[in-house]
Amino acid sequence: MDLVQVLADLYAQPWAELEHAYGSAEDTPGHLRALASADEEEAGEALSELYSSILHQGSVYEASARAVPYLAGLAAAGVRAGDLLVLLGGIAESEGVYDGTPPGACQAAVTGQLPLILPLIDAEDAAVRQAAVWAAACTGAVEAVLPVLLRRWEREEEPLVRAELLAGAVLLDPAGPAAAMVTAALKTGQPGELRMAAVLGSLDLGLPWTGTHHQAVLSLLPADPLVAGRLDLERTEPLHRIVEALLERDTSDDREAAFALLDFALRVPDDDVRAEALWATEQACVTSRSAPARLANPLIALLDDPASARSTLSALDKLGPYAAAAAPALTALASEGGALADRALKALVVVAPERAAPLLARDLPERPAALGAACGFPYDRLDGPFPYHPELLAAARARLTAPELDGNEPIHLVRLLASWGERAAPAFPELAASLGRFPVFVPAALAAIDPGRAVVPLEEAAVSGPEQGRFAAARALHSLRSPAGDAGTDAGTGGPEPLLTVLAAELAVDDTRRIRQAARATADLGKEADVLVPRLRAALSTDDDRVTAPRLDADLDIALALWSLTGDPGEALPVIAAVLEATDSEWMRWTAVNAARAAARLGPAATALRPALERGLADPDRAPSMAQALLATGAATHHHADGAHHADGAHQTDGARRVRLADTLLSCAERDADPMGALEALASLGAESLTEPELHRLAGLAERDRRVWGTGSESDVVSSDARFQEKARALLRTAAASRRTDALATD
Repeated sequence: MDLVQVLADLYAQPWAELEHAYGSAEDTPGHLRALASADEEEAGEALSELYSSILHQGSVYEASARAVPYLAGLAAAGVRAGDLLVLLGGIAESEGVYDGTPPGACQAAVTGQLPLILPLIDAEDAAVRQAAVWAAACTGAVEAVLPVLLRRWEREEEPLVRAELLAGAVLLDPAGPAAAMVTAALKTGQPGELRMAAVLGSLDLGLPWTGTHHQAVLSLLPADPLVAGRLDLERTEPLHRIVEALLERDTSDDREAAFALLDFALRVPDDDVRAEALWATEQACVTSRSAPARLANPLIALLDDPASARSTLSALDKLGPYAAAAAPALTALASEGGALADRALKALVVVAPERAAPLLARDLPERPAALGAACGFPYDRLDGPFPYHPELLAAARARLTAPELDGNEPIHLVRLLASWGERAAPAFPELAASLGRFPVFVPAALAAIDPGRAVVPLEEAAVSGPEQGRFAAARALHSLRSPAGDAGTDAGTGGPEPLLTVLAAELAVDDTRRIRQAARATADLGKEADVLVPRLRAALSTDDDRVTAPRLDADLDIALALWSLTGDPGEALPVIAAVLEATDSEWMRWTAVNAARAAARLGPAATALRPALERGLADPDRAPSMAQALLATGAATHHHADGAHHADGAHQTDGARRVRLADTLLSCAERDADPMGALEALASLGAESLTEPELHRLAGLAERDRRVWGTGSESDVVSSDARFQEKARALLRTAAASRRTDALATD
C-alpha cells in the first residue's frame, strides 16, 4: 500500500475528542505518522508511546480502535510490519476496557482489517508471518481466518510459525482439526518449539494427559527457551503453565501428573531446569492444598545446592507446616554469612524460632530480614511472640545506641522488645534515650516493658516532644491508666487531658492519615472525649474538598467517632450514605467496603442504607461486606429446617432474601472474592439455616484440593487458606449439630 494513501485522512479524525490511557488522544496521529520515519530511533519511540497509550498494560480505549486501520495499513505497506501486527493482536485480544468503549469494539476493528492482515501470513519474513498468524487468530474470526491458517500449516517449515499456527487453530476451532494437529506435532522428531506448543495445545483442548505428554515435557526441559519467541505472553513459562492447568482440572490423576513432573524436574542436576521447577513448585503450593506434602522432600533437598538455595527459600514459604523438616538445613545456611544466610534465618524464624534466636543475636546488624520476621513483619506467621533470649536482648540494646540506625531496623527492634514485655525492662534506658530519634513507635514499647518508669518520659514527649510523636506518646501514656479509667493508678498517670489535647490538634491537621488515627482513638475514648465533638464535625470533608479514597475513609472514621461519642446515628448515616454513593467506580471498591463495615457497626440504625447496600451485592469484591451490613441492619433472617421464620417482614420475602444472600456469599468464596468475609457473613446468616445444596457447596470449598485463597492481596496464601478451611469446617460442624438437635426435637 502507498503510505500517502494510508495516512491520507489521519489528521481528519477527532483525536482530541478521543481518549487513551493518559487522557486526550491528540498526540496519537503524531505517533502513528512517526512510525514511518526513516529515523529508527524516532520510529521506535513512537511504537513505545503507542503501546503505552492505546494498549496500556493490556487495556484498550476509544483511540485504540480508531488507530487500528492506520496500524494495519502501515504493516501492509511494509512499515515495521512484525511489530505493528503484534500490537494489533494485543488490541484484538484485550478485554480490559475501562473508558466506556463498547466491549468487542477494538477486536471488531482489527477484524475489519483482515483483508490487509491475512496476506501477510504468506510473507517472506518468518517473523512477519508469525505476527500475522497471531494477530489474525486473536480476532476470533473463525470462518475468515482458520482456512488460511490450515493452508499455511501444510507448507510452513519454520518451527515458531508452525507453533503459532497450531495455537491459532486451537484457539479458533477447538472442536475442529486442532486435535489431529496436536497429535501430529507431539511426535518425537518434531522441533522442540512445536512439541511444546502441542503439549500446551492439548491442555487448552482438554485432552487427557498421557504418558506421551509426560515424556515430551521431560525431554524438552528446560522449556523456557522453546517459547522465548512466542507472542502469547501466557506461554512464556511453559512448565508453570502446564502444572497450573493440570491442577486446575482438580482430579487426582491430573494432580499426580503435575507433581510427578515437578518431582522429576526438581531432581535434575541442571540449574535452568531446577529454576523452572522451583517457580512452578512455588505456584503449585499456592494452588493445591496437597502440593506441600507431596513436594516438600525434593524441595527441601535443594537447600544443599548453592545454585538453587536462594530460590528454594522463596518456595519454602509456601510449604506451611511441612517446612519444619527444613530446620537443620536452614540452621546450616543461617550460620554462614551474607544475604543468603539472612534469608535462611528469616525462614528459620518461622519454622523453628527457638533455633533462630541465638543465631539472630550472633550477627543482628547483618540480619534485617530475619529481624523483621521475628517481630512479625510484613505479616505475622508466628504462633506467639518471638522467643525471649538474653543474648538477643543484649544485641538489641547495643543496636539501639548505634548512630547509623535507620530505616526499618529501629522499628523492628522496638517491636521485638515490646513483644517481650517486662522481660525487656533492662532495655528501658536505651529505649528512653532513643525516644527523641524515633518518637512515633518508641512510646508504646516504653509502656509495655516498664510502665512505672515510662510515665515521666511519656508525659514530657506528649507535651513538648517532636510533633509527629506526641500522639503516640499521649496514647501510650493513656494506656497505663486502669481499665476503669481512674484518675490515678499505680503507674502514676493522670486523666485523659494529655491525649485529648493531642487529639484536638491531630484532628485539625491537613493529613488524612493522621486525622483517621485521631478519629479512631477518639472513638475508643468514648464519653471521655465529648469535648472533641466539635473538632470531629469540623474535620469532616466539605463540598470544596477533592473526593479521594483517603478523604472518604477519614470521613467514615469521623462519622463512627461521632456516633460513639453522641450515641446518635443521625450524623453518621448521611456520611456513610455519601461515601457509598461516591464509591461506585471500580477504583473505590475498598472504600465502599469500609463504608459497609461502618454501616454494620451502626446495626439496625442503618436501615436507611439498605438500598445502597443491596446494590453493592452485585460486585463480588464488595458483596461479603455489604451482606454483613445488611444482616446487621436486620435485612435478612434465619430460617430453620422446619421452615419457621422469625421476622417482621413477609415470609416469602425474607426467605428469598436469605437464599439470595447465601448464594451470593458462596459464589464470592468460590471466586476468591473476599472468601473469609463471605464465610463470616454466612456465619452471621446462620449456619443452621443453610440448605443441603448450600452445605454441599460449602463442603466443597472446605475439602477440595484447590485452595480457595489462590489469589488476592495477602502475602501468605497458604496460611490464609488454612484459616479459611478451618472456619468453613467449623460452620459445617455447627450446621450438622443444629440438624441433630432438630432431629432429636422432632423425635
